[in-house]
Amino acid sequence: MTSWLKWSPGIGPALLAALLFGASTPLAKLVMGNIHPVLFAGLLYAGSGLGLGIFWLLQRLRTRQADAEASLKWRDFRWLAGAVLFGGVLGPVLLMFGLSSTPASSASLLLNLESVLTAVVAWVVFRENVDRRIFLGMVAIVAGGVLLSWSHGPVGLPWGALAIVGACACWAIDNNLTRAISGGDPVAIAGIKGGSAGLINIGVALLLGQHLPAAPALAGAAVIGLVGYGISLVAFVLALRHLGAARTGAYFSTAPFVGAGLSLLLLREAPGLYFWVAGALMALGVWLHVSESHEHGHVHEPLDHEHPHSHDDHHQHPHDFEWDGKEPHTHPHQHQAMKHTHPHYPDLHHRHGHGDRR
Repeated sequence: MTSWLKWSPGIGPALLAALLFGASTPLAKLVMGNIHPVLFAGLLYAGSGLGLGIFWLLQRLRTRQADAEASLKWRDFRWLAGAVLFGGVLGPVLLMFGLSSTPASSASLLLNLESVLTAVVAWVVFRENVDRRIFLGMVAIVAGGVLLSWSHGPVGLPWGALAIVGACACWAIDNNLTRAISGGDPVAIAGIKGGSAGLINIGVALLLGQHLPAAPALAGAAVIGLVGYGISLVAFVLALRHLGAARTGAYFSTAPFVGAGLSLLLLREAPGLYFWVAGALMALGVWLHVSESHEHGHVHEPLDHEHPHSHDDHHQHPHDFEWDGKEPHTHPHQHQAMKHTHPHYPDLHHRHGHGDRR
């Protein structure tokens, strides 16, 4: 297990995505002030889309070639539209409503539920393998989330906490939809999601009678959005490509601990005993997730697709064009059927069933 985890190319991007997004939660609470949640969510995503769009354009003008990453195809946009709706519109709006009535430290830990719900959707809907270790980790994280939800605030239904749980559910759907197109250009995917979500949310807020905030708040939201939502999402898409939705979600669930730490430092919030017990349960769940190992004999069915690749054991194919030998490179290619055994995650090439342990 250790050697596989050491060399898996998706772990670094997953942890980077967690770090950047985790830091954005308490920083967003600092900048948000009295800005309407829908408008603020739009500003965050607009900053993400604008920044990534400029980067993508400059990159294309500089290299004048687009072969570093696979371009998005028309069939990808149905998945992307669903990801924009759930992950770029509904999710952030629910999060902003939740943040308005929930301590940032508690909100950060509640966001751990995203990994649980991501794994559930991946398992139930997309048939991604979830073994006993992943399941026990989900139980621990859910237990921590339930404890945290009812540990503060007035007696009754914790609407702020429920709004954050709803945001996690939306992002879980978003993660699995994005997984389907993770072989495409991650900057383009994140930029389109950010720009579309930003325009939609800002448009809705303006129709509701809201007004754009002063320049400092605009700039702050744009920077937080670019780093915590834009660059974080680029890294997340790269992780999805190599790890699958459930495992990427497990690594990403370390993000709330970053957010909780910053909340305690910047906002001077004083959490009680329930906070630490919930945090311990969630830490146990995260450890169970990230320490999982998966190895068995499996069959690769014939497959045609396009993504950046090097000529490893999974990529032994001829080229119908003159190739200069540079790797990784991107072009449409075909995989022949093969059977072998090695440690693996449900990446682009390992989305097989497990009913017969093939």
